[in-house]
Amino acid sequence: MSRWAVIFPGQGSQTVGMGWELFQHYSSAKLAFEEADDALGYPLSRAIFEGPAETLEDTEVQQPGILVVSVACWRALKQERPQFQPILGLGLSLGEYSAYVAAGAIRLSDAVRVTRLRGRAMQNAVPKGTGGMMAVIGLEAATVEDICRTASRTATVDPANYNAPGQIVVSGYLKGLDLAEALVRKAGGRTARLRVSAPFHSRLLEPAGLALREALAHVGLSSAAFPIVANVDAEYCREPDDIVNRLVAQVYRPVRFEASVRRAINDGVEHFLELGPGKSLASLVKKIDRAQTPLSVENPQGLGKALELV
Repeated sequence: MSRWAVIFPGQGSQTVGMGWELFQHYSSAKLAFEEADDALGYPLSRAIFEGPAETLEDTEVQQPGILVVSVACWRALKQERPQFQPILGLGLSLGEYSAYVAAGAIRLSDAVRVTRLRGRAMQNAVPKGTGGMMAVIGLEAATVEDICRTASRTATVDPANYNAPGQIVVSGYLKGLDLAEALVRKAGGRTARLRVSAPFHSRLLEPAGLALREALAHVGLSSAAFPIVANVDAEYCREPDDIVNRLVAQVYRPVRFEASVRRAINDGVEHFLELGPGKSLASLVKKIDRAQTPLSVENPQGLGKALELV
């Protein structure tokens, strides 16, 4: 029997209408949207299905929105293949919450409430318009880290996402990013500013981590049914205390997605199944290991392909 890992996307993967076909065709997916609406006390599903796009770009809407679509994908899969059990799971930033929901460590209702608060706290950690994020392409990690240290003498810039070889995202104050951009180009790399409104996964967001810890203190967590590879250290995480500590640190420390994928492969994962909107993680997995052929499930067509293999 094949050894599968399930992976869940983070912010930026949203599109208006995501999850609508699953909502129509699978009762378990429909129930996920209804649970989220009830937990939040407003029709999140309407914002997801109808937009406008500007609404889904609001961090405190976008985070629970992507989460519920990802969980709907997972539940539709389990509706059709109840016996399917991955050997591990992981997610990119926000996607780690989806992974813990899939593993039964946190209830969906609690997760959508926490991620709404997480989005608000991350947005409010620094004044709007003063921070951002930038992708750096074509440089080694050590070079990018040196550039961040140099730029931070002007204004804080930190490595935020180690996504794949030669693809690192940095995060910080805009003045620091401007200097980092010039240094990257001087070193022979390329840059692309991300459409985000805050410096996620930088030390500037430590206040958001404190707010998140307080919120998680009121959530009943359980042991995960399968291990989740944590973003902050690429270590397996199953127990409530470990889950809380890593989710808190994840807000202001870098996401080590490449290391997490390599850990999964080294420990015997043969196939990756991306559950949620978009195909960004499948693309990253291929860049990390060209031998991989990950599947993406965001609609009934993708689910049908997955069901032939799992």
